[in-house]
Amino acid sequence: MDDRRLRDLIIRRIPGINSQERIRLYQEFDKEEGLSILSKRTIEDILGRELSRVSVNREDLQGQAERDIRTMRIRGMDCVSFVSPRYPPLLRELYDPPALVFYRGILPDPEQVLVAVVGTRRPSSAAVSQAFDIGKALAGAGIPVVSGLALGIDAVAHRGNLEGGAPTVAVLGSSPEEVYPASNRTLARRIVEQGGVILSEYPPGTGPMKWNFPARNRIIAGLARGTVIVEAPASSGALITAQFALDQGRDLWVASSGMSSVRGDGTRKLAGEGAKVISGAEDILREWGIVSEKALPRDQELLSGVRLASSLARKLNIEL
Repeated sequence: MDDRRLRDLIIRRIPGINSQERIRLYQEFDKEEGLSILSKRTIEDILGRELSRVSVNREDLQGQAERDIRTMRIRGMDCVSFVSPRYPPLLRELYDPPALVFYRGILPDPEQVLVAVVGTRRPSSAAVSQAFDIGKALAGAGIPVVSGLALGIDAVAHRGNLEGGAPTVAVLGSSPEEVYPASNRTLARRIVEQGGVILSEYPPGTGPMKWNFPARNRIIAGLARGTVIVEAPASSGALITAQFALDQGRDLWVASSGMSSVRGDGTRKLAGEGAKVISGAEDILREWGIVSEKALPRDQELLSGVRLASSLARKLNIEL
């Protein structure tokens, strides 16, 4: 069994410590070998405070971590810690980054720009159409969409992105094997099969607790260079994602379909506060100076294929 992975999971299972403290432990133990270093005294010395005896019962924590590994193997999952070179680089910029990320599928290329597309779970027909078109058009420019696999705008944006051939990224408020809602399990399977990823900061067996979703939204915004709010009521969780995007200095747009919708109070509020209104993905591409691959001449299409092959080779550790 991989001692480093087991140690990462043991640290993740220590109760009563926060994400920043877990990151400190990962950093301190990164170059250490073996599990003997995970003593209560060593952990307290690193954190600079006392922990309850129950918090660091090594045998119990190791047993739970070993069960996590078995579940991950059965469900096709993996995990990556903050100190790993495979950890998504933009997440490091968060004020409160996840210490350990669990995932099914292939993590996004660290050099690949991503766009978050989110909105209400009960969208208008105009918003559904626009979310799908944005996801598909972004795929045409080689840009994966990040969203939350929720009903409504999230699921539609993922589907549009998949339709356009991009490896879309779904961030859950539960562990990666606990897809919520259940009606999106087929979509989740399709995401993984088409080279995308389902990821979460929550370990195996974690259900969709309501307080997990606001925290999940910081990861959606954190992975993306920019965020699109398609249609959002005044109380929508999408507005939390918008605030995280602004806090991180990322681009923020609102879709035109939300400007006239009865469910678009939150969208209009963001526009009134300065968010740019877009009619489609082309507005994003124009602002970023990106040309859609669908509009490229044949020789540039070939170059695009070479870039794709190189990206896949890096992910699979194959020399071309």
